[in-house]
Amino acid sequence: MAMSEKPRQKTAIIVGAGVGGVATAARLAKAGFEVTVFEKNDFTGGRCSLIHKDGYRFDQGPSLLLLPDLFREAFYDLDTSLEAEGVELMKCEPNYNIWFNDGESFELSTDVARMKKEIEKWEGKDGFERYLAFLQEAHRHYELSVTHVLKRNFTSLFSMLRPSFLSQVLNLHPFESIYSRASKYFWTERLRRVFTFGSMYMGMSPFDAPGTYSLLQYTELAEGIWYPKGGFHSIISALVRVGERLGVTYRLSTAVASVNLTPPNFSNNRRATGVTLSTGESISADVVIINADLVYSYNNLLPLSSTATSLSKRSASCSSISFYWAMSRPIPELTTHNIFLADHYRESFDDIFKKQLIPSQPSFYVNVPSRIDPTAAPAGKDAIVVLVPVGHLLDPSTPNNDGRGLVEPQSKQDWDQMISTARSTVLSTISARTGCENLSSSIVHEEINTPQSWKEVFNLDKGAILGLSHSFFNVLSFRPRTKHADFEGLYFVGASTHPGTGVPICLAGSKVTSEQVLGELGMGVPWKEGGRMSGVRKGSVKEIDKLHMRPLMSNFHIAIMVLALILLSLMFTFNPVDGSEEGVWRSHEGSIMYGT
Repeated sequence: MAMSEKPRQKTAIIVGAGVGGVATAARLAKAGFEVTVFEKNDFTGGRCSLIHKDGYRFDQGPSLLLLPDLFREAFYDLDTSLEAEGVELMKCEPNYNIWFNDGESFELSTDVARMKKEIEKWEGKDGFERYLAFLQEAHRHYELSVTHVLKRNFTSLFSMLRPSFLSQVLNLHPFESIYSRASKYFWTERLRRVFTFGSMYMGMSPFDAPGTYSLLQYTELAEGIWYPKGGFHSIISALVRVGERLGVTYRLSTAVASVNLTPPNFSNNRRATGVTLSTGESISADVVIINADLVYSYNNLLPLSSTATSLSKRSASCSSISFYWAMSRPIPELTTHNIFLADHYRESFDDIFKKQLIPSQPSFYVNVPSRIDPTAAPAGKDAIVVLVPVGHLLDPSTPNNDGRGLVEPQSKQDWDQMISTARSTVLSTISARTGCENLSSSIVHEEINTPQSWKEVFNLDKGAILGLSHSFFNVLSFRPRTKHADFEGLYFVGASTHPGTGVPICLAGSKVTSEQVLGELGMGVPWKEGGRMSGVRKGSVKEIDKLHMRPLMSNFHIAIMVLALILLSLMFTFNPVDGSEEGVWRSHEGSIMYGT
């Protein structure tokens, strides 16, 4: 009797080795796929990569780690852990120093005693009570978002009609801005700014970002800000190593020119069959997952379509001018994370998001990785990263905000001038607000990223560093889907598809996309679906640790009710009337009321 043939191993191609790509590669390899990752650059991680220069190390993109449970979960699902892979997370304390133009500063911290002192300085004891209420709301946003958004796929508009989601949607405050929600709890303009600048992590103005995103402030204040020793790329390197152990093949410096599709037919049922490289080499696969920028991919790797045109017109996030400075000495006035806020707060965001320019007085972020990780710079020196949010690149098809015709990009966006303005403004602002002197003369080497370099190196459409915007009509079922609508076997993972941008969010997205691929191929999921790491103890639970439902009423409330009933009985007496079914209620004032 002939032995049955062993099923052919499924194959997958991942286009792009960003965080979503490397995590998806490892997940599919664990599920039994033969996976090959193609990356145009000679390094992995995409924006989550490093710049090295003469013993200095800079994080090119992300420099703070939020939502640590999502990182732990990714490794847990792959039968390992951050610790087992040699990744050491260091807690940043304080979270930030926030510097204002009037010489004042505010220290954000996970330390409740510190926060109490800082908040009461500006809004008194009632202000701290309101802060706790703000945390409660932000905590709700965080928990609901993780459960109902980050862990779920939104494959159609009907996905938003899930009862579990609909019942909670108003609790997420998606129709109010972060700024308007914060204004309910913080009554001074200073604290409203302190607790809303974080919307920049989504590449949005706090006056436009949905209130849901206060979850970012929550995770910073409740779970802390962390930094991986050796730079953020150590997370990516660990995922690459895990994937390689599972059989993933990485082909760096290998650009993909197009996705291969079956020929059109009468039923219009086309399927992705692999990719063609820029060298002309063609590689076949059962599924193709694109981790390259979504708008770029639709316009460059796939046949042109109305969807590609539509995506190009969608609102994009901001870009940045980023400086990477090797310093000849330590700069003790700066902590690990520093925020310098513009005086004209709202106007500065309008300049970025409505005019696509750099504000005359920008808000900006300064990271000193060597403050928490001495390996980021030679001994006795500092490495500094400055991120100045600016508008994304314009093109001739971009309409003016006043609706009158088209812009002339070169006349509107003079990047050489903007870079010069950004550098001089940053140096003078840091000096004026912190008292740091001779900062400019201490810079021994400078690297720069601009919207143009973000676009050229990473294929980011318009140089938008965080992909598509996260306005209400760009999230959930309105965000581009994780699977192509017309081509079978073609999927997406990354910042511009569901669930959204940011390293932890893309990690969550890799799980969503991987499970969709496996589900549609009828393959089992080799990790716990929808699982979530938490600090709750597992195994047998002692009696003292069992959770008990809170009684509907405490003994105090029961005593109050009994007392009320006694008082009512003393106020009224009821005497039966002989020979009838009626009785008489007699109050102690003598009035008579008949009852049946």
